[in-house]
Amino acid sequence: MTNKTIAQAAGLIAVAGLLSRILGFLRDALISGFYGPGYIVDSYVAAFVFPDLIYSLLVVGALSSAFIPVLSGYLAKGKRKEAWYTASAVINLVVVTLSVITILALIFAPGIMSLYIPDAPDETKVLATSILRILMLQPILLSLSGFSMGILNSLKIFGPSAVGSIIYALCVVIFGTLLNPIIGIKGFAVGVLIGAMGNFLIQIPALRKVGFTYTFTFNFRHSGVRRIAFLAFPIILSFGLGQIPVFVYVNLASALPKGSLASFNFAYKLQQLPIGIFAYSVGLAIFPTLTEAINLNRWKLFRDSFSLALRSIMFVTIPISVGMIILAQPLISVVFQHGAFTYQDTLATVPTLIFFAFGIVEQSATVILPRTFYALQDTWTPVLLSGITLVVNIVLMNVLVKPLAQGGLALAISISGIVNMLLLLYFLKRKIGLIDGRQILTSLTKILFASTIMGMAVWLVFRYTSTFADTNFWGSLINLVVGTCVGVVVFLILAVVLRMQELEYILQIARRKTAK
Repeated sequence: MTNKTIAQAAGLIAVAGLLSRILGFLRDALISGFYGPGYIVDSYVAAFVFPDLIYSLLVVGALSSAFIPVLSGYLAKGKRKEAWYTASAVINLVVVTLSVITILALIFAPGIMSLYIPDAPDETKVLATSILRILMLQPILLSLSGFSMGILNSLKIFGPSAVGSIIYALCVVIFGTLLNPIIGIKGFAVGVLIGAMGNFLIQIPALRKVGFTYTFTFNFRHSGVRRIAFLAFPIILSFGLGQIPVFVYVNLASALPKGSLASFNFAYKLQQLPIGIFAYSVGLAIFPTLTEAINLNRWKLFRDSFSLALRSIMFVTIPISVGMIILAQPLISVVFQHGAFTYQDTLATVPTLIFFAFGIVEQSATVILPRTFYALQDTWTPVLLSGITLVVNIVLMNVLVKPLAQGGLALAISISGIVNMLLLLYFLKRKIGLIDGRQILTSLTKILFASTIMGMAVWLVFRYTSTFADTNFWGSLINLVVGTCVGVVVFLILAVVLRMQELEYILQIARRKTAK
C-alpha cells in the first residue's frame, strides 16, 4: 500500500469510527440521562471489565501481534488454502476456550464482581453481577467478528468491518432504549450482544467473496498455528499486564463516593473519541503495509509509513488535547448534562476529563508503536516495556487517588502513557536505526507552536462567550461550537503558513469515503 492508499483506507475507517463513536456517545448520553452518575451506572461500568479482559487477552492480542502478520505472510506468497486452514484452527481454539471461560464466569459471577469492586455497596454488586452474566456471551460473539476483520484486513479490505462497528453501536442504542423501560440498564447489555452478532454477520458475505473456507479443525500442531501462538503469547501477557491497572482503578474507585466510577467512565469515553476515530483508523490501515514492507524487505517504505502515521496522529491529537482541556466544561454539558445528570455532576467530571486530555497524544501514538514492533515480529519488547509502565501506573494511582479522587486515576493513566510512548520510541530507534527522527521532531515543534497559539485564541473566545452564555445545554453548545470553530480555523491557517506536510495527508483521509 502506498501512503495515498493508506490514507484512503484510514479515511474509510475514520468515517466508520466517527459514526460508531457518535452512536456510542448517544448511548452514553442516554444512560447518563436515564440514571446520572450513580450506583446503576457504576454497576454497568464494572460489569464490562471482566468480559473486556477476556476478549482483550484471547482475541485482541492474537489479532494485532500474530494473526494478521502470519495470514499476511501466507497471502503475500499466494498460499490462500494454508491461510484459511490456519485461520480456522485458531478461531476454533479461541472459541472453545472462550466457551469454557463463559460457563465458569456464569457460575462464579458474584465472586468475580466482589473481587473487582470489594468496597462497593451491596446494591452495586448485585446489579453488576446480573449484568455480567448477560455480557459473558460478548467475548465469543466479538471473537467471531474480530477474526473476520483480521482475515479481511490481511487482504487490505476494511469496509465490512468498518460497517460492522456501526451496526454494533447502533444495536446497543436501539435495543438499550427499547428495553430500558422493561429491564432497565440491562437492556443496553442485551443490545451489546445483538450488536456483536450483527458485526459478525455483516462480514460473512465479504469472507465468501474472497474465498475464505472454514475448516472444523483442531490441528494445533500446524506450523502456522504454532507460529501464531508463539507470537501471540507475549502479547497476551502484555494485555494481561495492561488489564491490571483497570482492576486497580475499578478497585480504588469502588471505595470512592457513589457515581465516581461512572464519572471516571464518562470522562474516559470523551478522551477516547479522537483516539478511536483517528488513531485507530491510521493504526489499522497502516499495519498491513508495515507487515508487507517487512516481508518484502522494503525498509524505506517501512520507515516512511511509520513516520507519516506518527506525525499525522500528532497533527490531529495535540490540538484536540489542548482544545479539550480548555472546553472541558461545555463539552461535558453538551454530551451528558440532561435528565438525571446535573450541572454539579458536570463540574465533578471536568477535572477528570482535563487529566485524561493530557493523555490523548501518547495513547494515540501507542496505537501504532506496538504494531510497528509486531510487524517486525518482535512481540516481547512491548511486553517488557508495558511491565515498566504498569509499575509506574499502579504507584501513581495509589498516590494520586487520595488528593484527586477519580481525577488522580486519570492523571496516573496519562503520565504512565507518556512513559510508555517514550520507551517504545527509544527502543524502536535502537532496533531499526533511523526512524525519520529529524522530520518527526520538526513536525512536533510546528504542531506544538500552532497548538499553543490556537489554545490562546480558544481561551480568549471562551472567556468572552461565557459572559453571556448560560451553563445549560444551549449556552454550553454556543461555547463549544464557537470555541471549536475558532480553534480549527486558527490551527489550519497556521498549518498552511508553517507548511506542515501532514495537512495534505489528513485532507486525503477526510476526502476519501471508500477504500479501494
